[in-house]
Amino acid sequence: MSGAGAPARTALPARKPGRRVRRATRGFVERAWLVAVAVVVWELVTRAVGENDFPPPTKIVSVLRELWFGGPASHLFLTDNAVDDFSTSLTHLFIGWAAAGAAGVVVGAAIGRSEILNDLLNPVLEFLRAVPPPTLLPFFIMVFQLGATMQVVTIAFGVVWPVLLNTADGVRGVEPLQLDTARVFGLGRARRIGTVILPAAAPKIFAGLRVALSFALILMVLSELFGSTAGIGSELIDAQRTFELPRMWAGIVMLGILGLLFNGAFMLLERRLLAWHTGAQRLES
Repeated sequence: MSGAGAPARTALPARKPGRRVRRATRGFVERAWLVAVAVVVWELVTRAVGENDFPPPTKIVSVLRELWFGGPASHLFLTDNAVDDFSTSLTHLFIGWAAAGAAGVVVGAAIGRSEILNDLLNPVLEFLRAVPPPTLLPFFIMVFQLGATMQVVTIAFGVVWPVLLNTADGVRGVEPLQLDTARVFGLGRARRIGTVILPAAAPKIFAGLRVALSFALILMVLSELFGSTAGIGSELIDAQRTFELPRMWAGIVMLGILGLLFNGAFMLLERRLLAWHTGAQRLES
């Protein structure tokens, strides 16, 4: 029992799961209403104009279903064409993105911690970063030939820069007090990097990875426009050559949907993995 002079403690009301669901639903509606209005306007205008180059959304959805989502339920409604296209495109995308992410973190951390290395490599990296990746496609085709290797290299080269630069900037921004404390506790260089430097730079590293993922989707399509027989980019160029405009628009819409899903999934993962950072910021404020 508490003392007579102790103030009575009031129990905090537990958060109800239903309230969280309602809040999420309301947030989704607040963000999605403009998209719904735009789709309705698109449908009405295209049907009124009757221009073949701009099919209505209902026609595009019909082609999407026929091309990729008209399969049996046992295959998650994916057609054989969808399995070939998505497996090819997404495999190249994620291999290139992961390779660029790993290389960007390693090189960025090294440059961020070493002024000598930064001064030595900075001119070369700035030159390579300034070269638009699409202009190197003929070079990559000549060196790697048409195929998966060329596509992965194109994606990796184009998306490594946001990760590398953000990592270097994040590593340079680590508080000296944190490093001094790690040295006092006897942490070696490798442990300081793994337990102090990279965690402190993690928010900027994740920001670079998210930007790189968006670029990877663009470069995935560009790399598939040359000599590829499978993939979403291949479907796009084939539809353009045969003047199947609804099929071409279906590919464009599919890319937009994939970009939206990738960004949402990555932000969810980032929010979960960096929850400790958000909590630390709240404590500091």
